[in-house]
Amino acid sequence: MSRRWINRITFLFMGLTGLACATVILLVALILGHIAYHGVHHLSWEFLTTAPRAGMTEGGIFPAIFGTVFLVLLMTIAVVPLGVCTAVYLQEYAPAGSKLVHAVRLAIQNLAGVPAIVFGLFGLGFFIEFAGRSVDRLFYGGQLHFGQPAILWAALTMALLTLPTVVVATEEALRVVPRGHREAAYALGATRWQMVRYVLLPQATGGILTGTILAVSRGAGEVAPILFTGAAYYLPELPRRLNHQFMELGYHVYVMATQSPDVDATKPILYATVFVLLTLTFLLNFSAVVLRARIRRRLAEGR
Repeated sequence: MSRRWINRITFLFMGLTGLACATVILLVALILGHIAYHGVHHLSWEFLTTAPRAGMTEGGIFPAIFGTVFLVLLMTIAVVPLGVCTAVYLQEYAPAGSKLVHAVRLAIQNLAGVPAIVFGLFGLGFFIEFAGRSVDRLFYGGQLHFGQPAILWAALTMALLTLPTVVVATEEALRVVPRGHREAAYALGATRWQMVRYVLLPQATGGILTGTILAVSRGAGEVAPILFTGAAYYLPELPRRLNHQFMELGYHVYVMATQSPDVDATKPILYATVFVLLTLTFLLNFSAVVLRARIRRRLAEGR
């Protein structure tokens, strides 16, 4: 094949890939524009800072905003240490060719493919019925405190859902650290833990935060895992303890879209809530991106 035809084919594929990217951007812009057009005019300070009233057709969504942020923070606190420790063990401590490592990787791959609603059923059966009821029998004389839907169990369920994302991202970040850095640390007399703590993890921080960003993005928008584990239909009070139920933006949207007796009355609130959910997710992701950039800059200055 002549170079002329090769250039034409290359140009064709470049055009097709560029068109695909432009199509994706256009679709995202249309969706965001549609939501913003129908939702921005309903936004107000009262809508963002008050509780819903009158069957959720009046008032605001502050309990849902607070519950979403609280849920994401608890989920992040639970999933990041577990995911990072798992990735460090698989990449640095586990022997090559180990059957245990193969089983763990297979479990992570299968966990990533489990439908979200299954995580909700698992959270109901394991966290609430088994763990929660066991805590109540041991410490509360059988009185119902933790053996019921609560924000703690919802956060742990979401942590299991997003665990494969954090593990895979952390493993990739650890894998790209040059082998010579590990050998240099060992040559200076560092133990394996010291090498991991002072050499490996600082250089992999960007990848770890990337996994955290992806986990936050998915955790903030998932509804199915929290249906049975803690989300409430209507709860104007804020969750003050880990065993309290909570409102959540995604579940709030689901309820208004499927259970409202007056669709026309709730449609502006529905669009405004979706707009707030997207904005909140963007702000959480943006905060993580800024933190990642600052850490990378400090590491570069340290070198």
